Amino acid sequence: MDKVVTSLIEAARIAQRQYETWDQAAVDAVVTAAGWAIMEPGRNRALAEMAVRDTGLGVVEDKITKNHRKTLGLLRDLKGAKSVGVIAEYPELGIVEIARPVGVVAAITPSTNPGATPANKIINALKGRNAVIVAPSPKGASTCTALLGFVNVELAKVGAPPNLVQMLPSPITKDATYALMRESDLVVATGSQANVRAAYASGTPAFGVGAGNVAGIIDASANLADAAAAIARSKTFDNATSCSSENSVVILDTVYADALSALAAAGGVLLKADEKARLQAVMWPDGKLASVVTAQDAPRIAAIAGLERAALRSARFLMVEEAGAGPDCPYSGEKLSPVLTVYRARDFDHACRIVAGIYAYQGAGHSVGIHSADDAHILRLGLELPVSRVIVNQIHCYATGGSFDNGLPFSLSMGCGTWGRNNFSDNMNYRHYLNITRISRKIPPREPALEDIFGEHFRKYGK
Repeated sequence: MDKVVTSLIEAARIAQRQYETWDQAAVDAVVTAAGWAIMEPGRNRALAEMAVRDTGLGVVEDKITKNHRKTLGLLRDLKGAKSVGVIAEYPELGIVEIARPVGVVAAITPSTNPGATPANKIINALKGRNAVIVAPSPKGASTCTALLGFVNVELAKVGAPPNLVQMLPSPITKDATYALMRESDLVVATGSQANVRAAYASGTPAFGVGAGNVAGIIDASANLADAAAAIARSKTFDNATSCSSENSVVILDTVYADALSALAAAGGVLLKADEKARLQAVMWPDGKLASVVTAQDAPRIAAIAGLERAALRSARFLMVEEAGAGPDCPYSGEKLSPVLTVYRARDFDHACRIVAGIYAYQGAGHSVGIHSADDAHILRLGLELPVSRVIVNQIHCYATGGSFDNGLPFSLSMGCGTWGRNNFSDNMNYRHYLNITRISRKIPPREPALEDIFGEHFRKYGK
């Protein structure tokens, strides 16, 4: 298998060396072509249907929406962005920045988004004049194969070099994926934490993402109907395949009953104690999250757990009440299914402690949602919690990866900072696929006097 990977790398390098000579206009034509490969409506639907059929995960219509919105938003972000030649000049610093390719990118992608995530990584890599080789999850390999077929048809139309975009041949194996990581110039890994750790251990520079386990807070000042509608949409979109779907919601005591009613009106059904226990036995049979309910709809999950109450047959999502966090409280972790854990907080201080406890167990660094009209509470989350994003009064799974009504970059790979054992805390974007060369010229000296630096210190503490 190493020989197969080596041949892919060699072909990619030939293509990349040709492609890196292209100018910005030609590169942007390649980027647009790659975007249309997944956005063309017929192909989009075919990819979405194939993804659900072959992985057994998610909802076709939601995958169509995701493929369209995430790709369109990414193309919007990239339109007019400089990624070739001089991209910035700072005369006052004597600095000129020049964009350079990173080379051959190994793109590790998950089964939960076998169309949208590879497309996002391919487009970003191409924006930087790189070649890219995709290593999909085995379940997502068929969708990725179809996507790359569409991509290469479109790239041929604009005269892109052959082998600029490739993938590992099926069957996809861990050995082949690890070999690809070792031989490439940059690894961008989205998916299981095992893959992320392998990327970091490969010896190749790597960007990996942290685990998701998003919590949201419904504050006392929240518009409860709007909050419930947003949480319900986020929790049910694509059957919660997104790492950005809420796994828990923390509700302030003063609005707890009314918020539960609003969540029920939005399609949530609160499980009874015995139902909660039976579902837990199915979801964590040996203490680890089982795949049997992953990305299934709520009625199917209830049926798998043997829950026969009539209300469950039409539920959009299931709710369970919880008080603790950690291994002994598995509902406090990521569930990758439309199951929402509900916490009751005495006040906002308590709400922050609950969320901090959840993230101490799982999900630190990713993001937190809040539904509130209190700017001080919103700012406090950003100042105190171990999160890279605070999502305010929005549909969380739409908003974290960029949305048309917020300013975050469109992405399906969210860095979680050192809290999540990552080396970046941004939404991954085209700049992560660039090397930057800096030309430095002399400028007038800016050497400070000792008084400028130490004056305040000396006056307070002496010399």
